[in-house]
Amino acid sequence: MIEAGQPAPDFTLPDAEGADVTLSASAGSWRVVYFYPKADTPGCTTQACGIRDHKDDYAQRGVVVYGISPDPVGAVKKFHDKQSLNFTLLADADHATCDAYGVWVEKSMYGKTYWGAQRATFLVDPEGVVQFVIPKASPKTHDEVVLAKLDELAGAAA
Repeated sequence: MIEAGQPAPDFTLPDAEGADVTLSASAGSWRVVYFYPKADTPGCTTQACGIRDHKDDYAQRGVVVYGISPDPVGAVKKFHDKQSLNFTLLADADHATCDAYGVWVEKSMYGKTYWGAQRATFLVDPEGVVQFVIPKASPKTHDEVVLAKLDELAGAAA
């Protein structure tokens, strides 16, 4: 998994509308790059709706948020629209970006193993360097932790 102090791997992925979004295009701003396992599941919905509901908090800090899952564009769009999400969700259907960040991992549920995206969050500074990693983000406390850390990091950089 990518660690703090390492450059954030650049990516270009389709958003909910199928338009390409590139991480480096938002250079100059703090970025929250978070990975979630599957659109429209309970934990992923809790996490995404938390970000949606804290839109003003992220906007006040000038932060760009990207949510990435290994779902295809259609599933990402359905989730984005159903939950009225107000930030960018990206489809990593071939899981290449998950691989680049080290979050494509073997998982186990009900005695079966499979590969999937680990729920993890990376705070990327305006220069493209990862400054903080939450390797196993909790959907319920995600925004609280991220916003507090952004205040700490951005305040230290100011």
